[in-house]
Amino acid sequence: AGAFVAPYPYAYRYGWDEETTSQWCLAELEYLLISQTAPQETAAILIEPVLGEGGYVVPPASFMQGLRAICDQHGILLIFDEIQSGFGRTGKWFAQDHFGVVPDIMTVAKGIASGLPLSGVFSRLDLMKKWPMGSHGGTYGGNAIACAAGVATIRAMREEDLPGNAATRGLQLVTGLRKLQEEFPIIGDVRGLGLMVATEFRTPDRKPAKATAKAVVHACQERQLLLLTCGAYDNVIRWIPPLIVSEAQINDALDILGEALIERIRPA
Repeated sequence: AGAFVAPYPYAYRYGWDEETTSQWCLAELEYLLISQTAPQETAAILIEPVLGEGGYVVPPASFMQGLRAICDQHGILLIFDEIQSGFGRTGKWFAQDHFGVVPDIMTVAKGIASGLPLSGVFSRLDLMKKWPMGSHGGTYGGNAIACAAGVATIRAMREEDLPGNAATRGLQLVTGLRKLQEEFPIIGDVRGLGLMVATEFRTPDRKPAKATAKAVVHACQERQLLLLTCGAYDNVIRWIPPLIVSEAQINDALDILGEALIERIRPA
């Protein structure tokens, strides 16, 4: 009994191409199911379809599809944590839609209700039926105001095609960041889906450049652009603007980042 951890397919950090990374991580998972926990004793595999706090890492589609195949082979439930990546953030309703993989269970929150506290669990119907009616709940479960906000959020997202805007503005953001990467090679990687984008900072010998990332964040804050870092080494700047962000606002953000890089990377 217990929880076991397998490596996430983080191609940039490993220094491999995506397919090599995918195959290695799947092999490591299969070895874990032999060496640490027997498949028949494994209840579920839980994964973020885009790694969140770990650095905004997008896994290869082949990894996600291989993960589904392993779960199907052994009768293991596949759970996706879409709390950060769900509800339009990646340019589709859910990150899983990019990979053509459907989980057995999915957790959601954050973007589901435009800032009101609401979370939920989606599941196959046969799994939900295993809970007797009324057996699962909590004091604040099903809050009417939060649920109404969730319904209104979904309606607005459909009417305004906010997942589509996330895809368009995300492409604009990634394109602009990659142009800055050409000028400032301390940006080792630019990656993301939709408006879930990362810029990873590194030293010339590919070591994590946490201090630089923090300095750039601070310089951006001084110019009214609020950014956060993430990743195991805290050297990744995450870009998670509202799904309603405009073309002009993305351009402004890129301009500010450029100024911050000049100030902190090329001091006078």
